[in-house]
Amino acid sequence: MSNINEERLLKEFLEFVQIDSESCNERAMGERLCEVLKELGLEPITDEAGKTYNSNGFNVFARLPGEGEPVGLSAHMDTVVPGIGIKPQIKDGVIYSDGTTILGGDDKSGICAILEAVRVILENNLPHRPAEIIFSIGEEGGMRGAKAFDCSQLQCKRAYVFDSSGDVGKIVIGGPGQTKIFADVVGRRSHAGLAPEDGISAIQVMSKAIAKMNLLRIDEETTCNIGSIKAEYPTNIVPDRCSIIAEVRSRNADKLNAHEAHIHKCLQDACDEAGATLEYNPMTNYVAYNVSEDSETVKLIAQAIEKAGHTPHTALGGGGSDANVYNLKGIETVVLGTGMTKVHTTDECLKIQDLNDTARVILALLTL
Repeated sequence: MSNINEERLLKEFLEFVQIDSESCNERAMGERLCEVLKELGLEPITDEAGKTYNSNGFNVFARLPGEGEPVGLSAHMDTVVPGIGIKPQIKDGVIYSDGTTILGGDDKSGICAILEAVRVILENNLPHRPAEIIFSIGEEGGMRGAKAFDCSQLQCKRAYVFDSSGDVGKIVIGGPGQTKIFADVVGRRSHAGLAPEDGISAIQVMSKAIAKMNLLRIDEETTCNIGSIKAEYPTNIVPDRCSIIAEVRSRNADKLNAHEAHIHKCLQDACDEAGATLEYNPMTNYVAYNVSEDSETVKLIAQAIEKAGHTPHTALGGGGSDANVYNLKGIETVVLGTGMTKVHTTDECLKIQDLNDTARVILALLTL
């Protein structure tokens, strides 16, 4: 098997992470990807996905013609905050940021590995299967680019998203669904010094509700967390509104629904007891996916991982990804580890060896 160009791959990764592309600001990254794909002789296709959530970016799609059954290859171009002005540093074979930002290996490691594998195939005129390449926007915070992507243009029946922490060889065959909960307790305002007994404190009611909630790790498949509580009043006012934003995740749809109902009941009971009103709005952000270990999708990537010199192993994920969306749209999809570590923090890092090995796995997949 022809090998990748490690120097070129590293150079491109260092270039890409320095292109600002926080969610909703992916245009510059998308434009650069279109340039690179054209240089490779591919025809990038863009869409208007950004308009669905106030982003200036767009999904980028391209086809690599070949012989045999096509596969989808996907990675996302957006990063979390703080992702502006990234200055990559290399120490002992590991790439870091300067400590003031994230690195952006999530998910530019996946993007660069895909591009390098395609380059090697084209440079060496290697026999290969067709690939349908999707570089999405808005993955962080709800897979909004993938949701807006028109999957009817795909011919592949299976796809691989290179977007997981963990070692090269990791195959994430299941991920949770998520329901976001937006809830307001509405009490009654009064003067806190002159007539506090005339008020219903929304903060107090919300606090009693939260105290009865089962939060954080619920079981091996289910988690629940409150990320935001908001009520801003002068201390001389009994507050009449308190808001929370929460989430429930589970790989089991019945458990997810049951725990969302538990959160609802805690809120409603507290409101009923105090005479307050509840405004409650749950929203399904994404649904769980589960792919069998015996599926052809898993067997194919496991074979590629072995061909690249690694040991494949399956795992279950705790977060959402574009794979949730593609599976829902009928494309059987798993997520692959690229070696990225401590993602979404300023301590994020990536071993150069893992970047190289991810590209080797993709090259093996396309040339099986």
